[in-house]
Amino acid sequence: MTFNIGLYVGGAVIAVIIIICIVLTAKRNKEIEQNGIEADAVVSRVKEVEHTDEDGIVTNTTYTYYVTYRTMDGQTVEAKLASGKSFDNRIGKSWDSDLQKGSNVRIKYLPEKPKYVIRVP
Repeated sequence: MTFNIGLYVGGAVIAVIIIICIVLTAKRNKEIEQNGIEADAVVSRVKEVEHTDEDGIVTNTTYTYYVTYRTMDGQTVEAKLASGKSFDNRIGKSWDSDLQKGSNVRIKYLPEKPKYVIRVP
């Protein structure tokens, strides 16, 4: 009985941590959206992770995009582009499928946190 309670408590703690991370990320992205400085960036690399089902069939692919840009004070920064999306292999759709290494993209960043950027629509 004690083990089961501990399992539930552990699961609840993990759920709370995940929720906190989601809320903090959304808050940071909103701050960048409202107060960020726009800049031109170039996709410097793309990290691709394939996810498979129990039969080993690739069901979706997650892409994480990294961009390089120059801040207002001339610093060159490589940052992970927020809102990396998954490509669903079953339906063939992705939010940011137009991006690839070398693509030009408009971003926003906060000078005090240049490693966090969002894409300007």
